[in-house]
Amino acid sequence: MSYTYPHQHLLGIEDLSKDDINNILSKCEEYVELNRQKDKKRPILKGRTLINLFFEDSTRTRTSFELAGKRLGADVINMNVKSMAISKGETLIDTASTINAMHPDFISVRHSESGAAMLLAEKVKCKVINAGDGWHEHPTQALLDALTIKRRCEKDFKDMTVAICGDVMHSRVARSNILLLKKMGAKVRLIAPPTLMPIAIESYGVETYTSLEEGIKDVDVIMMLRIQQERMSGNFFPSEREYFYLYGLTYEKLELAKENVFVMHPGPINRGLEISSDLADDINKSVILDQVEMGVAVRQAILDLMA
Repeated sequence: MSYTYPHQHLLGIEDLSKDDINNILSKCEEYVELNRQKDKKRPILKGRTLINLFFEDSTRTRTSFELAGKRLGADVINMNVKSMAISKGETLIDTASTINAMHPDFISVRHSESGAAMLLAEKVKCKVINAGDGWHEHPTQALLDALTIKRRCEKDFKDMTVAICGDVMHSRVARSNILLLKKMGAKVRLIAPPTLMPIAIESYGVETYTSLEEGIKDVDVIMMLRIQQERMSGNFFPSEREYFYLYGLTYEKLELAKENVFVMHPGPINRGLEISSDLADDINKSVILDQVEMGVAVRQAILDLMA
């Protein structure tokens, strides 16, 4: 590839052009194939250091960053925030200064506050990758979702309609996917109860629905979102049973979408709340495990291009 990544960091999809996205996805394809081989390692990051700085719990994202770094030959450090000085009152800026003094080459950061990744990027000399900040963005998730869609769907993005369903209000995954899909020319629908729809939703430039059955009619892709109860203060719906009845995805509801529709979910899944277990495990309709596989390839491609 002759493409050169033009940014110092990866803080959000908002900073990427359509050309950036296409080139990143092309690079990802190389790593999908590499990861399916017996020898999965390349010494591209030999001598470099990646620090995974996660202030929120994570399984898929942190593990895939760790695996991506190690497969590229980097020294990878997972920092346990609960045992760090920040749990004793140290500020994020002080933490950034401390880490910066160790001269890492990359930091992937996940934080509960929007803008934390940008603040960190302003205080360190290495490259920063946003692994999710508050309600703001989760760019590598949107890229792996786009890669999954691109590999599964025979259409071009501009010819497809994607429905994003569930807790849109609290979802950084939704925000990054809306930005990416719109840049790629796809039509985007948001489906959520009024209490879980973002304020000023009209500014997003998408179609909105409060009925799951109406929203998924004739769509190509359905992206279910996790109910983020840890970000909720108060009751946003009467009960889990009622939420699943109205907004949980089942085979019966899926029949309203296109025949070759497939289902996505960023994980972890709340089974029986956002999606039925049998549908989540159906490899003919669900690409949830494909998303996990693509996550490693995306993070390898990003580290490679940023290096």
